[in-house]
Amino acid sequence: MGKFTGDSKKLLEYVGGRENIAAVSHCVTRMRFVLNDPSKADTEAIESLSSAKGTFTQAGQFQVIIGNEVSTFYNDFAEVAGIEGVSKDAVKKAAMQNQTLLQRMLAGFTLVYLERFFRKICPAMISMIVVPFCSLLISVAVAHGILGPIGWKIGAVISDCVNAGLTSPFKGVFAGIFGFFYAPLVITGLHHMSNAIDLQLIADFGGTTLWPMIALSNIAQGSAVLAMILLQKNDAKAKEVSVPACISCYLGVTEPAMFGVNLKYGFPFICGMAGSAVGAVLSVVSGIKANAIGVGGIPGILSIQPQYMGLFAAAMGLVILIPFCLTYAIGRKKGIGGGLENQNEASRENRSEAGHEASREEGKDSASQPIRELKAYVSGEVIPMEDIPDQVFASRALGDGVAIKPEDGVLRAPADAMVAVVMEESLHACGLVLDNGMELLLHIGLDTVEMKGDGFRAFVKPGDRVRAGEELIAFDREKIAGAGHSDMVIMVLTNPGNSGAISWQTGRRVRVLADTVARID
Repeated sequence: MGKFTGDSKKLLEYVGGRENIAAVSHCVTRMRFVLNDPSKADTEAIESLSSAKGTFTQAGQFQVIIGNEVSTFYNDFAEVAGIEGVSKDAVKKAAMQNQTLLQRMLAGFTLVYLERFFRKICPAMISMIVVPFCSLLISVAVAHGILGPIGWKIGAVISDCVNAGLTSPFKGVFAGIFGFFYAPLVITGLHHMSNAIDLQLIADFGGTTLWPMIALSNIAQGSAVLAMILLQKNDAKAKEVSVPACISCYLGVTEPAMFGVNLKYGFPFICGMAGSAVGAVLSVVSGIKANAIGVGGIPGILSIQPQYMGLFAAAMGLVILIPFCLTYAIGRKKGIGGGLENQNEASRENRSEAGHEASREEGKDSASQPIRELKAYVSGEVIPMEDIPDQVFASRALGDGVAIKPEDGVLRAPADAMVAVVMEESLHACGLVLDNGMELLLHIGLDTVEMKGDGFRAFVKPGDRVRAGEELIAFDREKIAGAGHSDMVIMVLTNPGNSGAISWQTGRRVRVLADTVARID
């Protein structure tokens, strides 16, 4: 019998039983439910549980605030309910699978604004029942009766415009611009819109000239990585990232190449964009068409109409050669490949390990020193808790603290401490216990648990002793933004321990380690 077995049984009953749960997961502090009928959830009974700190509904999820022991609670709940493995994505896709991307976007915007409208006018005590019901009822009716036909019409207009651009006297210019800027679109996630346009072009004109350019853009970015592999052939650590990134890029998945290699150095990304532009011009001027969309990169030739496969192969040769040569030439000029990167990385790791050992040895000495301040854990603008766009943090349900809009991508310890927990799999949060008994939760981004660790790297593990300024977690701000999440880094005081009064320093820009975010009396 687990620690939370009793409360888990009660929570299962209070959310309406197992049959009312479409999906359940957890983040660093909360249980996240997707309920078939949200009105069956008894919020008063749930909030009366000793392990529950509150409830709220956000983005269609019924969330129960547990705190730092949520992973233990989740395991006990899963055992009691027998619901491990339930997919939340299947629930979301079931209602959307028959809609175009544009129709889904229109319906989604409608649902958002309806939910906001009803939440404003509806009393809080009945909002959980009224808001989801009224929002979904109206949005479904509007989506099928109004937005569906409008979406098809708009899609047809967009298709006609794109086709006009690709068949006009200026089609070469259009293609060059599209080919050059497609890779940056991938960073924002807007590249998914092209799938809807491709499908519309195929339906309207019997083929698409857009998809071949996309496949060529994948190859161009992979070729830039290939040049970096050659430049860093003696750097084993760099090749651990670049070799699989190059392979995946040539197979149509560009994100590992762009975020792991090309954007890190900058110039390979630009070289890839240049090669993509040249390939796109050749593709469109030659009239290359695809019968369908599917796997990009080199296998993309399988979707090309047979009479154009030879021309597409020639275009592939260009987008392999141009980015490779440009990247290699610029890289040699910049001195990449001299072994300095590897040396610097090894040096950093040695310093980090030395810091770990030193901090462990000095743990007893630091414990005797009172903690008077908490240093900035990232550089950026400090904002108060109430300005965080998340109900749990803003309400201080977990405790008081601050948030920083980061300018860098490394979370550091604000004081000497012991690492109590690092969020498994997602790596987006960790807990620290300071020498005066204070317990801090450091949380990177909002809803970043959904990224499942993609873009995060932990340098510490539970039980490690760290000193102020030591690296805890590295995070990719661009990946977080690309996933549609805020990257603000939140520090919550979950347990004051033996500390005195705390004064939070907000409303100013701070430099990591150099400035203070909290003073302790």
